Amino acid sequence: MNVIGFDTSNYTTSIACYDGIRGENCSQLLPVKEGQLGLRQSDALFAHIKSLPELSGRLFSNVDPESIAAVAVSTRPRAVKGSYMPCFLAGIAQATLLSDALHVPLFEVSHQQGHVAAALWSADRMDLMDVPHLAWHLSGGTTELLLVEPDGRNVKAIKIGGTTDISAGQLIDRTGQLLHLPFPSGKHIDALSTEAVDKSVFKVKCPGTEFSLSGLQNKVEQYHAAGQNPAETAAYALRCVANAVLTATQNAQKMYPGMEVVLSGGVASNSMLREIMAPLKPVFAQPRFSTDNAMGVAVLGHRLLEE
Repeated sequence: MNVIGFDTSNYTTSIACYDGIRGENCSQLLPVKEGQLGLRQSDALFAHIKSLPELSGRLFSNVDPESIAAVAVSTRPRAVKGSYMPCFLAGIAQATLLSDALHVPLFEVSHQQGHVAAALWSADRMDLMDVPHLAWHLSGGTTELLLVEPDGRNVKAIKIGGTTDISAGQLIDRTGQLLHLPFPSGKHIDALSTEAVDKSVFKVKCPGTEFSLSGLQNKVEQYHAAGQNPAETAAYALRCVANAVLTATQNAQKMYPGMEVVLSGGVASNSMLREIMAPLKPVFAQPRFSTDNAMGVAVLGHRLLEE
């Protein structure tokens, strides 16, 4: 019994298949011109429309159509009122067409709920789907600390902290632009940072569970302008972000004693973040399921089918 999942975020086109135990995800980054930081929504929507046929061809070459019991799709960034981005219309259109053609149910979830589910599935911690826990959604557009609670067979994510301005992913991509790296810059910044020696850090103010990263961007630019090479600049940016996330998590765990913390989103695949967060023994998604994917959407669809 397979469930097909679609996710068309602002960075990646994804389609996945999940049978209740195993899954396959096919993804493709949206094309961004050199020097630019992302795409306009109209361009992202067009890119998804172009990418989906190729990805579906790859996925469905290994899927028996008669085994498909349901289709799931992410329809918005977050499961809150007013959350909307046009790029998700591409996935909605394809998912609706497939559901209608096969006469199977269509389940709608949010991109953020998909990230949580993908992280837990890839980390073999599906038990946390049914108990309250803390979760970070760290991506190009989002840096949110969430209180995640069961909501039937789905999850409810309540924002309790995170950045008050630019996201961790935006800071990393702007650092990448400063260093003339391709967009998105996460994996390039990560690779560069392994060559760094300096351990200095700018401590972002975090009295509770919220912090600002716009001031850190200025610090990174000043650090680089002072003569630091790209490797040192990349490591400095990552180290400062990771320490802010660590501090906010420690403060949250004082508010919610005993709760485990899960990290998802593209920034959560970063090796320095994983190293700095290690003392808290968090649950990390496998790196390829930290970045945008449709696997979590398919996992949620399978759970909702069983409800």
